[in-house]
Amino acid sequence: MASSARVLASRVVFRGKVFHVTVDRIVEPGGIKARREIVHHPGSVVVLPHLKDKKILLVRQFRYAAGQPLWELVAGGIEAGESPLEAATRELAEETGYHARVFRPLPRFYPSPGILTEEMHLVEAFGLTRGKACPEA
Repeated sequence: MASSARVLASRVVFRGKVFHVTVDRIVEPGGIKARREIVHHPGSVVVLPHLKDKKILLVRQFRYAAGQPLWELVAGGIEAGESPLEAATRELAEETGYHARVFRPLPRFYPSPGILTEEMHLVEAFGLTRGKACPEA
């Protein structure tokens, strides 16, 4: 059995600053014809920053889609030409002001593989020292 779908047609229906959406007509490996709406995202990093006393550093951000502020792990997009570890270093500093002495990659995962191409790179951060945060507007 083939390990990937055959694309019969693909049409971009939305193009934004961070992602784009296509509507694809495909034939799945088992021969099933389907229409799929796919959100294409370049990938992101999620940082698990370890503080002393076995605590994890979280950030609180208002999320319009959820309609409320949420406590979250440090996370953000991987910029063009940037490695996941470089993105983790940048995101940790931007969102919290902290710098880590050691980063350790953990498994990558797809948060919603039925509709989203985004691959998230989970990274632990140890040996944190405090600095000044520079969050995005």
